[in-house]
Amino acid sequence: MMALNFETAKHKKMLMERTKNCTIKLGDVSGLYPKHSIVWVTVGKKYEPKHKLYNAIIDKVRVKTMATLTSEDLEHQDPGINTREDLVADFERMHQRHVTLEDTVTVIYFSEVHDDMQG
Repeated sequence: MMALNFETAKHKKMLMERTKNCTIKLGDVSGLYPKHSIVWVTVGKKYEPKHKLYNAIIDKVRVKTMATLTSEDLEHQDPGINTREDLVADFERMHQRHVTLEDTVTVIYFSEVHDDMQG
């Protein structure tokens, strides 16, 4: 099974509160996350143990540039980010490298999968 892993405490909090249902990854990783795939949503730093939060289905995958991200993409990625420039700055902090509005990104929307009809 594939995983969508999130490393920051901020993302973990949003995932646990169910306010995050999209992730934006640098580069074209669309081939790794086909639409309708089931993934584990996990949290944990690189090279450290991960914690599974829930299963999810990949609803939509789009390859874009940072400059063409929509306000919907930004809000579903992180409700606290209002502009593409804010996201670029956030990515530069997370990835510790220069990021521009021309960089290619993959936008992955996902929905939690419940084990029963009660969820």
